[in-house]
Amino acid sequence: MVGPARPLFVLFGSSIVQLSFGNGGWGSIIADLYSRRADILLRGYSGWNSRQALQVLHHVFPKDSAIQPSLVIVYFGGNDAVLPFPSSQKTLVPLPEYVENMKKIGIHLKSLSEKTRVIFLTAPPVSYALIKEKLSEEHAKCRTLESCRKYAEACKELCKKIDVKCIDVWSAIQKRDDWLTSCFTDGIHFTAEGSQIVAEEICKVLEEADWEPSLHWKELPIEFGSPTKPSSSARQWHMD
Repeated sequence: MVGPARPLFVLFGSSIVQLSFGNGGWGSIIADLYSRRADILLRGYSGWNSRQALQVLHHVFPKDSAIQPSLVIVYFGGNDAVLPFPSSQKTLVPLPEYVENMKKIGIHLKSLSEKTRVIFLTAPPVSYALIKEKLSEEHAKCRTLESCRKYAEACKELCKKIDVKCIDVWSAIQKRDDWLTSCFTDGIHFTAEGSQIVAEEICKVLEEADWEPSLHWKELPIEFGSPTKPSSSARQWHMD
């Protein structure tokens, strides 16, 4: 452990999280934005669903840890919603189980400390044409817009019940007219353009949340005084 201690933000999820530090990913945008203000820790597990996440939850987030996160951003849902592959043993996580898994994850994370805040990201939409082109027709048939929508809606409803902030990635991505071709590298994972949308939505929630202390980047102190010039992200986000 190095000092001084900063607020700790943990990104916890499947490949949407694991890949978020590459290709102009939303995780790297957040990390750059919070440079000298918070430490961003990546806990992403490609291919995982909420069932697998629940199995390791207490190992990734032990209650007896001396340092607990100030913020945990959680994404599971896209892999839960995948219909069974004819050539695979993998099965979808039924919607009621997904909701119960996410409920347990949210409650556990909120119990880590009085100051630990939690944000859930819903499942994003998918691009059938890109999945078919970049992966296979089998993959495309097993990842449907309707299935993703159901899991996204369920996540939103759960967050209201357990008082967790929710980012409706499903809707945010589709606000862009060309989202089907511009927001995904393979129909599933985000391009830099798609990640920019996710990062903007995260910052919007952090700015509007009535949390004490605030976790918005402008409200956190800069370690060892002011930087000589704003970072590239700060300039992009209208810091001046």
